[in-house]
Formats: sequence, C-alpha cells, structure tokens
Amino acid sequence: MLDGLDATTDHGPNAGSARIGYARVSTADQSLDAQIDALKMAGCSVIYSEHASGTKDTRPELAQALKAVRSGDTLVVWRLDRLGRNLSHLVTTVNDLAKRQVGFESLTEKIDTGSAVGELVFNMFATLAQFERQLNSERTKSALDALRARGRKGGRKATLSLKQIRQAKTLMDDPELTANDVAKTFGVSRATLYNGLKRLKVDASGDHQPTV
Repeated sequence: MLDGLDATTDHGPNAGSARIGYARVSTADQSLDAQIDALKMAGCSVIYSEHASGTKDTRPELAQALKAVRSGDTLVVWRLDRLGRNLSHLVTTVNDLAKRQVGFESLTEKIDTGSAVGELVFNMFATLAQFERQLNSERTKSALDALRARGRKGGRKATLSLKQIRQAKTLMDDPELTANDVAKTFGVSRATLYNGLKRLKVDASGDHQPTV
C-alpha cells in the first residue's frame, strides 16, 4: 500500500533526493499507524506499507520501495527488523542500496548510513553477519558428519526412525541445505525423506503415530 505521494510522482534524480519509507507488520490485525506516523515525522514523502511476515521471501511493497529509490535517496524504516528477514538479509539489502548510492536509515536504532558513525555501525553488523554464517556452516557440517558417522553403511534405507525424521526436519530448516543433501545424509531417497516428514506432521496433529 502506497501512502503519501501518488505512485507516478517524480522523485528520481532530476527531482532531488527523497526519503522513501517502508513499514511492515506481520498480521492483518496489527496496525501500521505508529510506523507510518513516525516515518512521516522523519520526512518521508512516500511510504510503502504492507501486512507480511518478516520471514517471507516475497514482500511486494518492499520490492516496490527498493525499486522506487534512486541515487541520492534514502530508504527509511521504523526499526531494523522491519526490513530484513535476518541479519544476513538485512546487511545484503543495505549493501545493495549502497551500491546504488542510496542511503538507509532506521529510526529506532538511530542508524543512518549517510553519516560516518552510521556507516561504522553497519560495517560492524556486516562483520557479525559473516561470523554468523560461518558459525552456522560449521554447525551444519559437524551435524552432518556426526549423522553420517552413526548411519548404517551399505544399501539405501527404506525408512527412517522417528528420531531421524526429527533430525532431518531440523536440517531442512537450514537454508544452505537442499532436500538432496539431507536425504543423502541419511542414505534415503528424497521421496522417503518427504514421506517421513509428512508422517511427522501427521503425528504432531494428533491423528495417529507415524509408522517408522
């Protein structure tokens, strides 16, 4: 939802720099009013807002806001977690804006990449995001190595135990792993993996115990 100037309003390079706001709440019963008011007070002439979970890959209004900003503009949010799905995604998005000579500002944390202090703080975030990625990679590798070491050698397993299904579900939550990676770890096919996860879901619903 666009708030402020009409979507056709010229706020490109020839119109001078603009402050473009983005507001988000997770559910339909939450109000955007407080964020929009804060963004207006911060001088945002155009505000894109939506109801969408922060974990979703696709957020149409955010995509429109990122498309709308031009060199010299500043993208403004009420709080850092309104923009990024996680720290890594946040850093990537802000770095992409910087490459386009677009500034970024978060009102709550008082971070403005247009200032020396703001740029320093965000560089620290980038370092932390890299450290987080390395830790996750090491943990995933250790978990995979341990599972392979305990796994049965030889032919492909026909089924998975309930404990293995739960371990597989945890691994599937890692965005760096594919279903093929997880299936190979347990020595089963993708179909067997998905069937096991489906049985675990049915079990969680209380319908019946999974057959493993």
